[in-house]
Amino acid sequence: ILKPTGVVLPARIDLSLFGSVSLAKMVTKTEESQLNNLEIQVDNGGGGAWEYLSLVRKLKVRRSDKVLKHGLSILNDSKLRSNLGPEEWTLYEQVAVAAMDCQSLDVAQDCTKVLRKRFPESKRVGRLDAMLLEAKGSWEMAEKAYTSLLEDNPLDQTIHKRRVAMAKAQGNISGAIEWLNKYLEIFMADHDAWRELAEVYLSLQMYKQAAFCYEEVILAQPTVPLYHLAYADVLYTLGGLENVQTAKKYYASTIDLTGGKNTRALFGVCLCTSAIAQLTKGKNKEDKEGSQLQSLAAKALEKDYKQRAPDKLSQLTTALKSLTLSS
Repeated sequence: ILKPTGVVLPARIDLSLFGSVSLAKMVTKTEESQLNNLEIQVDNGGGGAWEYLSLVRKLKVRRSDKVLKHGLSILNDSKLRSNLGPEEWTLYEQVAVAAMDCQSLDVAQDCTKVLRKRFPESKRVGRLDAMLLEAKGSWEMAEKAYTSLLEDNPLDQTIHKRRVAMAKAQGNISGAIEWLNKYLEIFMADHDAWRELAEVYLSLQMYKQAAFCYEEVILAQPTVPLYHLAYADVLYTLGGLENVQTAKKYYASTIDLTGGKNTRALFGVCLCTSAIAQLTKGKNKEDKEGSQLQSLAAKALEKDYKQRAPDKLSQLTTALKSLTLSS
């Protein structure tokens, strides 16, 4: 019988590969609601454990403690396990990864042993073995295992990503950057990797490099407002007239993509307009279009604050006036 041992500790293995659902799949509100309702049902003994586990896999979300608990409830019941048919092996793999994430390494090892016995030549099981070495903190052995696996299949994306995750887990940020750049030399269209690299660069205050990465992300997914906003933030941070002017355009596109409901982007337009006015004072004519956009953004902010934070409306008004005066 598989049993989780000890308390659940923060994992030493970054199982998210490239960030959160972040870089795998955007979960819609409907999907999230469905998952949460099913989780409550299963937690309260209402059945549906397999359906819940299948949905977790489909959405690629991280619910490791729940997967471990409910996955083991099926694996430890011979009747339920046999009813799965070939999907039994999928569940063993899912539970093994969840167990690593929860530092229940005995369970993870038992699951991988079962899989290795059933699929002795499987590279996929070999990858699980290497991940288990990661979870144990055996970094050198894990690296050797991944290197060996890549010799057989140089285009295994998951293993390339695991190398990045392993470098980050060890605090080796320069190593993570190196592996990410090598990965992107092969998989240039992976926008998730570009975003991960951007976030790593931001952590090091390497804003020019981060801006380049966000440009690649926006090219791949031009309708995602989050990317426009992140790019605008980086450009505004870099400063300089050209960067601030471009930042303003991307704040404006964020507002457009969100139907005028992104508070950060509205503030961004006001800040950029003020900064541009200061940078061009005495050099160019007043940017009437920019002033109009700032006015519209300020009105949208005031309306939003009246509805959601009326007690802070006076502070907002003061802040907006100071921006107008400074420009």
